[in-house]
Amino acid sequence: MSEKMPMYELSGKVAFVTGAAGAGGIGRAIALRLAQAGVHVAVNDLRPAQAGRPGLPAAVAEIEALGSRGLAIYGDVADTVQVEQMFTQLLDHFGRLDILVNNAGAPAGADRVPVVELSEDAFDLVQRVNVRGTFLCSRAAARLMIAQAEGGRIINIASTAGKQGVARYGAYCASKFAIRGFTQSLALELAENKITVNAICPGLIASERIDDMAAALRPADMSTSAYRQQMIEVALQTIPLGRMAETRDIANVAAFLSSEQASFITGKSISVDGGVHLD
Repeated sequence: MSEKMPMYELSGKVAFVTGAAGAGGIGRAIALRLAQAGVHVAVNDLRPAQAGRPGLPAAVAEIEALGSRGLAIYGDVADTVQVEQMFTQLLDHFGRLDILVNNAGAPAGADRVPVVELSEDAFDLVQRVNVRGTFLCSRAAARLMIAQAEGGRIINIASTAGKQGVARYGAYCASKFAIRGFTQSLALELAENKITVNAICPGLIASERIDDMAAALRPADMSTSAYRQQMIEVALQTIPLGRMAETRDIANVAAFLSSEQASFITGKSISVDGGVHLD
């Protein structure tokens, strides 16, 4: 985040970014990009730091190093009571909410199998986190923004897998297609309140989630690292712009959608994939 970035009129705004504990993840990148633009940011994750995930205290420290205020909020985005508690905690600390980024997602794992082998539990977990979590947080945020009567921004992280199905991604694709439809409906409902609702649809990103995907999808005779490299090489062959997406690419779009410059954009699902999906 050290390079010079376009700056938007976001100073003093308050954002809530879910699923932001991973040091190399999309949520963390978005939180820091918004903080760089002067936004005070509350970051969420399900639980305290764990192996490979330095946790929310590190995210808050990075936000504050950029001159903004930060707040760590732990909780399950798919649990109604916990969501209400999280938004109460945010309001008690910051007094308002201007931007919600629904980034929390179920980890790749038992769901990355053919549908004929997909268990109900694995399918339900993906829908619970990705779809129900987006719904609950959006509902809570929309209620606050309507009460504030000053407009707002809701940004949902979907996927290009929500625009085109992928084999062995049945549960994931179903959840991301659902998020896109939910985004459109909510955008129409909240337009009169000057609250925009948009989705960002990343392609494959050079982030920590590739490791999870590689571990879930690799053949039995191939190591996770070898399959990860193979995934990247195959993806690069399909990307017109000739490189893998980075988390900053998604963060830059989120910052734009949060700004006044994007005030006339709503209900859109924006692909950030180097030209793979021309829609």
